[in-house]
Amino acid sequence: MVLRARLGRDEGEQAVVHRLASARKAPKDVVERCRMVELSWDGRLVPQIADELRCSQKTVRRWLHRFNRLGLEGLEDLGGQGRKRRITEAERSRIVGLVKQTPPGRLEVHPSNEMWAADESGPSEWTLDALNATARDLGIEVSRSQVRRILLAEGVRWRRTRSWTRSKDPDFEGKGRGSSSSTPARPPARRWAAPTNSAR
Repeated sequence: MVLRARLGRDEGEQAVVHRLASARKAPKDVVERCRMVELSWDGRLVPQIADELRCSQKTVRRWLHRFNRLGLEGLEDLGGQGRKRRITEAERSRIVGLVKQTPPGRLEVHPSNEMWAADESGPSEWTLDALNATARDLGIEVSRSQVRRILLAEGVRWRRTRSWTRSKDPDFEGKGRGSSSSTPARPPARRWAAPTNSAR
């Protein structure tokens, strides 16, 4: 029977495999294993994958079997081969994906022209603390410093700059030089000058 990598369980898993297969900052071994899966999806057979990646057919079969059985977690290092990663690549991708989602506590305008948040008790902006808490709610055991390192390694910004002097309201006008047209301008103070010899 011809061995092939099964299709991703969902679009999210497939997207992660494609992203890791071409990632520059992910562990080299994980990148290679994702390439095996990607090439298998493209219709390549085990001998062809082994030739292209310059590895043994046994290695290709091992990782395709593990992916078919365990998914993305199956592409992590096997036990006993060095220090085990505390966070899997799938979990890293979920943390990165959180930043692209709207914070649950942020007010949004809905078709009914009403503003409401998905979760009023949730964060309105993504901060490291909020991302860390949300990741833990998803069952990912991660620290605040780990979240920061992951986002920095992926080049993802979680800070959102906001200007309080701008508004989408057409009736809103930014403040000009004066705070009010009804406030009279103060007359300039007269300077006192000491008499000079020429004035005597």
